[in-house]
Amino acid sequence: MHRVPLFALDDLEAQHQLMRERPLALLVTATDNGPVIDAIPFLLDASIGAKGALHAHLARANPQCAALLAAQRATIVFQDVDAYVTPSWYPSKHEGGRVVPTWNYGMVQASGAVRLIDDPAWLRAHVDKITKTHETTRQAPWAVDDAPDDYLASMLRQIIGVEVLIDKIEAKWKVSQNRPEADRLGVAHGLLQDGGAASERMASLVKNGGPRD
Repeated sequence: MHRVPLFALDDLEAQHQLMRERPLALLVTATDNGPVIDAIPFLLDASIGAKGALHAHLARANPQCAALLAAQRATIVFQDVDAYVTPSWYPSKHEGGRVVPTWNYGMVQASGAVRLIDDPAWLRAHVDKITKTHETTRQAPWAVDDAPDDYLASMLRQIIGVEVLIDKIEAKWKVSQNRPEADRLGVAHGLLQDGGAASERMASLVKNGGPRD
């Protein structure tokens, strides 16, 4: 990841927060024929190791399984919201016009050693946990036990667990930190005028200079 110090963020708690809030990430494995990439939902277990571990599952038929076995390492890319930034939002545009469009975004890349887990009990517990994570707040939450036992057993036989023990994390939030305060306020205002949850989130990041309270 190309990081300039102004945009770099090494706060592990903030990095972990993005992993929890935006769990669908890109699983990237290097091979002799180039990278293998899949979008996979992950669960973070911050209690494992110094930087946490990421858990997921893959279809056994997915070629990524063989790639992971061969590489023994992987990188997972989590992304925060992003937004186009027009120079029209900069008050400094009127002071010589030396401004250009840009794009704001946030990203965490976590890398580590991979373990494939072929254990029915682990898989059942993992599927139950990831389901509860995303169903609990719903008005009528679905539970793994709602599926017939024979159907569930069949589904579990078709997947394999993945654990990535994180040993390296790089993160950056490019959220207009390189602009004067008046321009940052102009960007935040413009995003709020655009409307929508993603624009509101980015406006907050711009005001705070990143994912900080």
